[in-house]
Amino acid sequence: MSEHDKAEIIEIINLYALALDAHQWELFDRVFTEDVVAEFGPAGAAWTGLANFKRSFAEFHATLDSHQHTMMGHLVHLDGDKANAFSYGNWLLVREAAEGGPTWEGTGWYDDELVRTEHGWRIQRRVCRLMSWSGNPSVPEPNKEHNPDMQLNKLHQHSEAGKIEFLKAIGRK
Repeated sequence: MSEHDKAEIIEIINLYALALDAHQWELFDRVFTEDVVAEFGPAGAAWTGLANFKRSFAEFHATLDSHQHTMMGHLVHLDGDKANAFSYGNWLLVREAAEGGPTWEGTGWYDDELVRTEHGWRIQRRVCRLMSWSGNPSVPEPNKEHNPDMQLNKLHQHSEAGKIEFLKAIGRK
């Protein structure tokens, strides 16, 4: 794997968090393919197509007063013009009007499948799963397709079930 490819992939994963938190939805064009499939367990929803994904995320995040997403622990596996990446994430959501307190924090992981395009690496498929949360569960309130799901996921169980694409890419279960 070239270090340049790895750095580019990590940069677009991190750009996702900045684009999301700054409400710069057009930056998603630098992160995802037009035909992206994005399955977000914490949102209780999945989207096909970049325009649909951007619209829905913009609508949901507009209901919040603030939010911060942190991406870390990046692992990248390159196979020609395809790649797999695995990252951990932390999410802080703030909605001052939420009865019971203004904050909700979650942790989880992202399992990404990427392709090299004429514009660089892009995420073509993203699966996000929630591992833990604390705070007020009414902060992330339902909004159109978003039906917040507080179900916790254990990485080792997903691994044992063969559901982690990154592990499959490196020859593991």
